[in-house]
Amino acid sequence: MDYINNQWEKERCIKEVTNLCVLKGFSRVTIKTYLFWIGKYIDFVNKNRLNMDFNSIKYYLLSRELSINSSRLQYAAIKFFFCDILKRPFTKEDIPIKKKEKSLPKVLSKEQIKTLIASTKNIKHKIAIKLLYSTGLRLSELLNLKRSDIDFEKNIVYVRRGKGKKDRVTIISDSLKMDLLKYYSNCSFETEYILEGRNGKYSKKSIQKILKIGGRKIGIEVHPHMLRHSFATHLLEAGTDIRYIQKLLGHSDLKTTEIYTKVSNRDLSKIKNPLDYI
Repeated sequence: MDYINNQWEKERCIKEVTNLCVLKGFSRVTIKTYLFWIGKYIDFVNKNRLNMDFNSIKYYLLSRELSINSSRLQYAAIKFFFCDILKRPFTKEDIPIKKKEKSLPKVLSKEQIKTLIASTKNIKHKIAIKLLYSTGLRLSELLNLKRSDIDFEKNIVYVRRGKGKKDRVTIISDSLKMDLLKYYSNCSFETEYILEGRNGKYSKKSIQKILKIGGRKIGIEVHPHMLRHSFATHLLEAGTDIRYIQKLLGHSDLKTTEIYTKVSNRDLSKIKNPLDYI
């Protein structure tokens, strides 16, 4: 097809993308993201009556004023559409992609973590914060965590179908273990999840709200992933081998984990200040 010239054509493309994404086992979030950006591209081509080719991709990308992360997401979606649906693959040389932002992960200090937990009075909210920090779970992994996923004897947590649909094991603290047992004994559960909301498992917005309120107590805007970053950084500062941290976090590439060496104070503390030599 040279260009999409009616709504039916767009719907057919969207359906083909959806079916292929499902067959490939993509997550619902990925499918939703791909459909959104591919739909935007098709609308752009249709509105401007452009050929569906590399030039139209360039025009489209140049017309969008987005953050680098959003820009990279739409690039990935369009590339999937061209490579897997239209069978017209292209490379970064054909159509350049914006480079990733090399920002360091935001990490809370141990004192800030302690204050955050101490200032949270609701037991369920406190457990949510402790779970994120004690295990290094992603937000989605926390929400999907079931009571059966925790082995109290071995002090480990089984993360089922985490990012990339991979299973892994991580650790849990003794203090949190006791908190959970008390929490279990005082709650009547309607589902198998540790954190329950009104309509089943807890929502992302609920966790984000808990951290937003807690963050005000320490004067910092706290996001769920900051506790995961803090978990990794504090383990590294305590002398834990980075390869173990990689496994606990579920990183496929060690380079992803090595970012925490740039925010860790462990090695910096060993450096003698030149003023001390005078």
